[in-house]
Amino acid sequence: MSGKGLKMRAVAYISPQNFPMLVKSFGTKESEELKYHYIAHTSLDVIEERINADPKATECFLGLLYVLEDVCVYGYITPTRVKIVLAMDQVDDFLKDSDVILLFKALHTAYHDTLCNPFLHQPLSQGLRTEDIAQMMGRGDKWKGLRRRLDRIAAAAEKHAIAAQ
Repeated sequence: MSGKGLKMRAVAYISPQNFPMLVKSFGTKESEELKYHYIAHTSLDVIEERINADPKATECFLGLLYVLEDVCVYGYITPTRVKIVLAMDQVDDFLKDSDVILLFKALHTAYHDTLCNPFLHQPLSQGLRTEDIAQMMGRGDKWKGLRRRLDRIAAAAEKHAIAAQ
């Protein structure tokens, strides 16, 4: 990964129905938490615009969505239409898309592996709906594993960026 600036600020998982299932920030004050919820919601407009511009696109990575103050916001959409929004520190160095794609693949894998955990949720009669997933993600006790994994991904990205200097 390039440069010194792969510091993840926040990641948001957004359902196909466009409501945030999880917004996790890294190393920020509680007073800044609202900022990342705002970023998650405002990125939905840009994501929908890109999806509607090319509805048959097969690329999951949506690229840089926008820059807000000191944060670059990137988007990714899974095959199941779950959107992942990543807020990163804005840096002067050039940040390659391939570096960001690797982060998104790790975030997507963490989400996928968590959903596949048979011990995570109670069996539902009609199957697992997005609303149920969002409700479960909001509870801290059952989703500690995903949150810990997200922390490890953020730490690894930062360490790798520092080592690449």
